[in-house]
Amino acid sequence: MAIGPATLPVLHPVNGVRLGVASAGVKTAGRKDVVVIEMAKKSTLAGVFTKNAFCAAPVIVSKEHLNQGKNRFLLINTGNANAGTGEKGLKDAYACCSALADAAHVNQADIMPFSTGVIGEPLPVDKIINVFPAALDNLDENHWAEAAEGILTTDTRPKGACVQFIHEGQTITITGISKGSGMIMPNMATMLGFVATDAAISSELLQSLLVEAADLTFNRITIDGDTSTNDSCMLIATGQSGAVLTQENEALYRLFKDALHQVMLELSLAIVKDGEGATKLVTIRVEQAATQEEALATAYTVAHSPLVKTALFASDPNWGRILAAVGRAGVENLQLNDLQIYLDEVCIVENGGRADSYTEEAGKKVMSQENILIKIVLNRGIINETVWTTDLSHDYVTINADYRS
Repeated sequence: MAIGPATLPVLHPVNGVRLGVASAGVKTAGRKDVVVIEMAKKSTLAGVFTKNAFCAAPVIVSKEHLNQGKNRFLLINTGNANAGTGEKGLKDAYACCSALADAAHVNQADIMPFSTGVIGEPLPVDKIINVFPAALDNLDENHWAEAAEGILTTDTRPKGACVQFIHEGQTITITGISKGSGMIMPNMATMLGFVATDAAISSELLQSLLVEAADLTFNRITIDGDTSTNDSCMLIATGQSGAVLTQENEALYRLFKDALHQVMLELSLAIVKDGEGATKLVTIRVEQAATQEEALATAYTVAHSPLVKTALFASDPNWGRILAAVGRAGVENLQLNDLQIYLDEVCIVENGGRADSYTEEAGKKVMSQENILIKIVLNRGIINETVWTTDLSHDYVTINADYRS
């Protein structure tokens, strides 16, 4: 089950971006599973990709084309990851790019491919290529919601976010979609994200903005600790609004950064809320750490603990599991008597053991909520970090056991 409302927010069109969707039957007949995103000429494009050494063929090709082409089309297929497919996978990714380039009258290097689905299966190239005319005929600036549907795999619902703001009389739009519900772990925290703005931004600045925003959003979510072979997040800037973003224009730069962070946080949290079998959204905040490394190590150790995650699913305030996870996070010279652990505002651990004020009833009440905060105060410094995760349910096992059948 997914957490929270299933309806998409209003996704305003981005001037200079059109999206087309088609059904190729890559895995399931009749399902929308091919998406084409067209960018206006002279758009700039930035990308962040998985750090998995077994990165998929489309990731290799997209990274190559990002630095070579003129950034005209993104091509996404679902149902097949084209990962773990060796040289044939690369040839298949190039073949899809070449065919779309011919159909759209652009160069092969102007196409960036993305795939998601089952790993290790050959890509059904002919099926995908055959629907390019339909996808191109379907191109429309208002098809963000349709594209959000077309990029799903085990997701239970589409995911999108949009922010508009006005600066000196100009309306600037940032709209994005994402997919993912399992095999989600940072180092691009399978997930895909596609975000676009009508502001004009140089390639270098766009890349810097994307990396910073991704590190605080997509790279702070985890469902199961598995980093996908296909994770990619792309940021498009068409320049069609007339607003030019530079670091020297501090007011606009700050407004844009805040809006981009909001869009990407909404997209990443939508992935967590739709985590495979998830019934709870869990925020893990580590405060007053000495370094970012120990803050994140502590947060992820708690987030990845099967014992903690199953206790969350059972609404069981088994605070000893959280305590044990914090203790094995590898924080050097951790002073147990100095730290506190909270469930929301309920203190469960202080002075090296259970808090005197803690009651099982108070803990149970928090653990029964759909949204839970686990706060760990290390009292070692000034660094704070936040990670988002889910519980671990019976459905997670069922979904992943049956995924290829």
